[in-house]
Amino acid sequence: MKTRILIVDDEIDMLKLLSRSIPQHIDCEIETALSGEEAFRLVEQKPFDLALVDIRMSGMNGIELLERIKQLDQWLTVIMMTAHGAIEVAVESIKKGAYDFITKPFDHDHLIHLLQKALERSRLLRENLNLRERIREEETFQNFVGASLCMQKVYDTIQIISKTDVAVLITGDSGTGKNLAAKAIHALSHRSNKPYVRINCPTIPENILESELFGYTKGAFTNAVQTRKGLFEEADGGTIFLDEIGDISPSVQTKLLQISEDKEFKPLGCTKTMHVDVRIIASTNINLKVRMEENKFRRDLYYRLCVVDINMPPLRERKEDIPLLTEFFLKKYCAKFNRKNKQLSPELMGLFLDSDWNGNVRELENIIKKAVVMAPGDKVKVSDIGWDIASKQKGFSFKKEEDLLYRKAKQRVLQDFNINYATKALQKTGGNVTRAAQLCELKKQSSQQIMKKCNIKSAKFRKSARN
Repeated sequence: MKTRILIVDDEIDMLKLLSRSIPQHIDCEIETALSGEEAFRLVEQKPFDLALVDIRMSGMNGIELLERIKQLDQWLTVIMMTAHGAIEVAVESIKKGAYDFITKPFDHDHLIHLLQKALERSRLLRENLNLRERIREEETFQNFVGASLCMQKVYDTIQIISKTDVAVLITGDSGTGKNLAAKAIHALSHRSNKPYVRINCPTIPENILESELFGYTKGAFTNAVQTRKGLFEEADGGTIFLDEIGDISPSVQTKLLQISEDKEFKPLGCTKTMHVDVRIIASTNINLKVRMEENKFRRDLYYRLCVVDINMPPLRERKEDIPLLTEFFLKKYCAKFNRKNKQLSPELMGLFLDSDWNGNVRELENIIKKAVVMAPGDKVKVSDIGWDIASKQKGFSFKKEEDLLYRKAKQRVLQDFNINYATKALQKTGGNVTRAAQLCELKKQSSQQIMKKCNIKSAKFRKSARN
């Protein structure tokens, strides 16, 4: 079924122009209306994916039409058209539920880009309305929630490798579910009735981590008043999960190499070699290949740990799962805090779908937890979670009149692009400027100039990569 767009304007020439030009770039069916009243009757009769509505019309104006549309179909994506100088009215329409606005006379390429973005948002909303009703225990996979293609691939990989004993390296940003993946591998394996031991490596001081992992004998060091088992010994027969392994010390790396090769180790202060039957799963949110190039991570250990690599996709790459996750967390925390069931407003769901979610599923969960506590009614609104619509709205918009000046607008867009582009590259390389420049096919000097102009410090990314 083709995408359906409704265009509403009381100028017939404008309707004819848009009806001819838009289908040349977007595969869609166009319907037009010369008044708000006619447009509302059409929305009552048939479904639309997007409405492009002029604000100033005789009879029912665009704001009135927007309000009535939202009462009838709160999920319909609406873009407002406004004349130069009417920015305040357009901003009011955003507050009343419009997705965005565009100023006449508008640049045609900008209009097409805006329509494409709006249609993508509409598609995600529509596709997941039915999925909201499908949050049941049997539709989760080992406590994961998600029906996206990239998550289905993760589930398939977990099911395949869980039947073996190969070492697994789970990569991905913080908050993407690396611990859930490790638990799932263990739960589906033949070791499921044996111990599952997790250690978060960065939270243990470097001088203590080795003794925690491998244990020690009485008198091995000051304050070692009794012999203590290490976590590898505790995990014997089961699985040990080394969470965020990227910054462990060289001495610990050496011992891990030995135990991954021979399943043998010596506790601190002990001359006797111990043998354990343990499956090793490790995770990291930093690029270990960059670490190897910097001689901070052993290549032989990397290849021992990374027999199979599972990359956990960030939430921004699986946005079709956001309504599912939202519904799941709403039900979970409404039950936990003894609150009546709540739903998200369409405006807030739209912002959720537009957001980058740098904290991934963990960030979304915390936002929903806050929403359940703070929202007074049954419907969670943007104001209930403290988000500013303007700061979260994606795409190019005009905040004040002087922003309409072409030179200023161009400078702003270019600055935003440079900041986002350089930030992504440095995040990917853990703050390695040379490697970031190589990935972007730029000279190092050019990359440094962009960073200087945008006041971006590489040290910040090296620090965040360690956390």
